[in-house]
Amino acid sequence: MLPSDLLIHRPRGDSIDAKQLPLSDEWLAIATNLVSLFQATVGDTQGSLNQKLQTLEGEDTDYRIKRGLAHILRSSFSTFEIVSPLEPQELRQRVFALAAVSAPSPTVAKQHLDTLAGQLTQELNKDVEPTHIQQGLYADLKENRILTQFDAPPPEALIHRYNLSQVQGIFYRASHVVLNLHRNDPGEYKLMFRYLKLFRLMTYIEGEADQGFTVTIDGPASLFKASTRYGLDIAKLVPAILHVTRWHLNAALQWKDSYTKALSEKSYTLDSDCDLVSHYPPGKPYDSMVESAFAERWNGLVQKGKTQWQLEREVELIPIPGSVMIPDFRLVHPDGRVYLLEIVGYWRPDYLRKKFAQVQKSDRQNLILAISERLNLAKAGIDVKNVPAKVIWFKDKLQPKPLLNLLDEL
Repeated sequence: MLPSDLLIHRPRGDSIDAKQLPLSDEWLAIATNLVSLFQATVGDTQGSLNQKLQTLEGEDTDYRIKRGLAHILRSSFSTFEIVSPLEPQELRQRVFALAAVSAPSPTVAKQHLDTLAGQLTQELNKDVEPTHIQQGLYADLKENRILTQFDAPPPEALIHRYNLSQVQGIFYRASHVVLNLHRNDPGEYKLMFRYLKLFRLMTYIEGEADQGFTVTIDGPASLFKASTRYGLDIAKLVPAILHVTRWHLNAALQWKDSYTKALSEKSYTLDSDCDLVSHYPPGKPYDSMVESAFAERWNGLVQKGKTQWQLEREVELIPIPGSVMIPDFRLVHPDGRVYLLEIVGYWRPDYLRKKFAQVQKSDRQNLILAISERLNLAKAGIDVKNVPAKVIWFKDKLQPKPLLNLLDEL
């Protein structure tokens, strides 16, 4: 996404227009030049890259667009690393300790570098040259970090990403977002709600799969203290919405005039007929490493023939008042038995209260909760004895065995 100073938005009556680039020869050529510049800078410093980008900008009036495209390449497709024989801070201490014992001069400085290079070659069991020490002394400064990898996108993809980022920036100032998901394939709903859960947005959901859902989201401007981070979380949702076939969105905005600094209310609408392109994969991301690792272990048991229970990822919607609960997994046995598994490993008290309230409202007798022993449920005011679900506990890793033992008892 783009920082606020690179967003190009224009008021249009009570609404807002976001800058959109066409896939014209002119902009495709600029995108191609930027991608080529990054490719040619692999192995060089970020400072060198910035100088080349500044030269490419020139004195053209479209410099903010070029900076926006470069920002996307830098933040989403580039890997910058500290390259130094030792941690730069430790390396500086070693160099300064040698320098402190004699009067400074170019000759003495060279001797110190040669001495330290010899010491490090022996300590690290690899060749360390004086030039490596010079380069590594301040390698932790942002401009000295090395562009070690660049995953070059096609120029069309870069322009699509830029257009999407401009629209995402509008939601930094949202006070209220209403998303109407019309009747769609149930899998699209699940993916949409999956991202709502992933970004932990404050939502109220009404509807059902056969008719569609209305999702109301509180924006950062609606909070007691506006949160930039929460605004970014709402913006992250936009690429996920694009995976839904039929939808319509309306956002209320708290807009600050760039000249007068006066606040006013604006609105923004978007629907499934827009030309935006999502870069999110259509697959389902895992909430955490706990879920991912558990699924991998379970599937390993299935492949070895050690269990007949099949593990399915988020395939069931449970409508509850004001929300939708999507258990993390469904366990299906060939004899027809079905159980739902929800992993509770996130610690925030408000999240825990909301999660256990959903469990109470779901009224499902085939629900199993896997709860981390590290959670302070008492502090959140939760008593698992009053939860209408089976419970298993885990520490750092959720192992299949406790769940299989419980399933054997049911």
